[in-house]
Amino acid sequence: MIKVCFICHGNICRSPMAEFVFADLVKKAGLESRFDISSAAASDESIGQDVYPSSKRCLKAHGVPCPTHVAHKLTPKEAEECDLLLCMDSRNLRYLAWISPLASSKAVFLGEYGLNGAEIEDPWYTGDFDGVYDQIELCCKELLRTLTAGK
Repeated sequence: MIKVCFICHGNICRSPMAEFVFADLVKKAGLESRFDISSAAASDESIGQDVYPSSKRCLKAHGVPCPTHVAHKLTPKEAEECDLLLCMDSRNLRYLAWISPLASSKAVFLGEYGLNGAEIEDPWYTGDFDGVYDQIELCCKELLRTLTAGK
């Protein structure tokens, strides 16, 4: 089983969107037994909050289930147990180094899959939730293709 965790600043916009998009793609491909999928924050600013309403709206508009979610900060134990930590931006990567040195060795930009390594900007600041959804969906499709290629 491949354990992946999507990381963003607060775990209320980008990372839960990615978690739920990727889980939906995995389910539709019939590969649920091959993946353990989660998301977490790099900071502690939004701990305990649900998915941000605009992110929920995007998921719903695309038919992606958005179950109950409680934002939490990545723990060193979670970092150790994950195979792949998929960060949205460089700030997330820097924060991971403070959480766990091991975390930064497992971390890459989600944008490495489909966006030529580009960062996925925080829609909390840009307001572009639909554009971020499109980027996340593209990256999650490429991530799934890459992780299942030849298997």
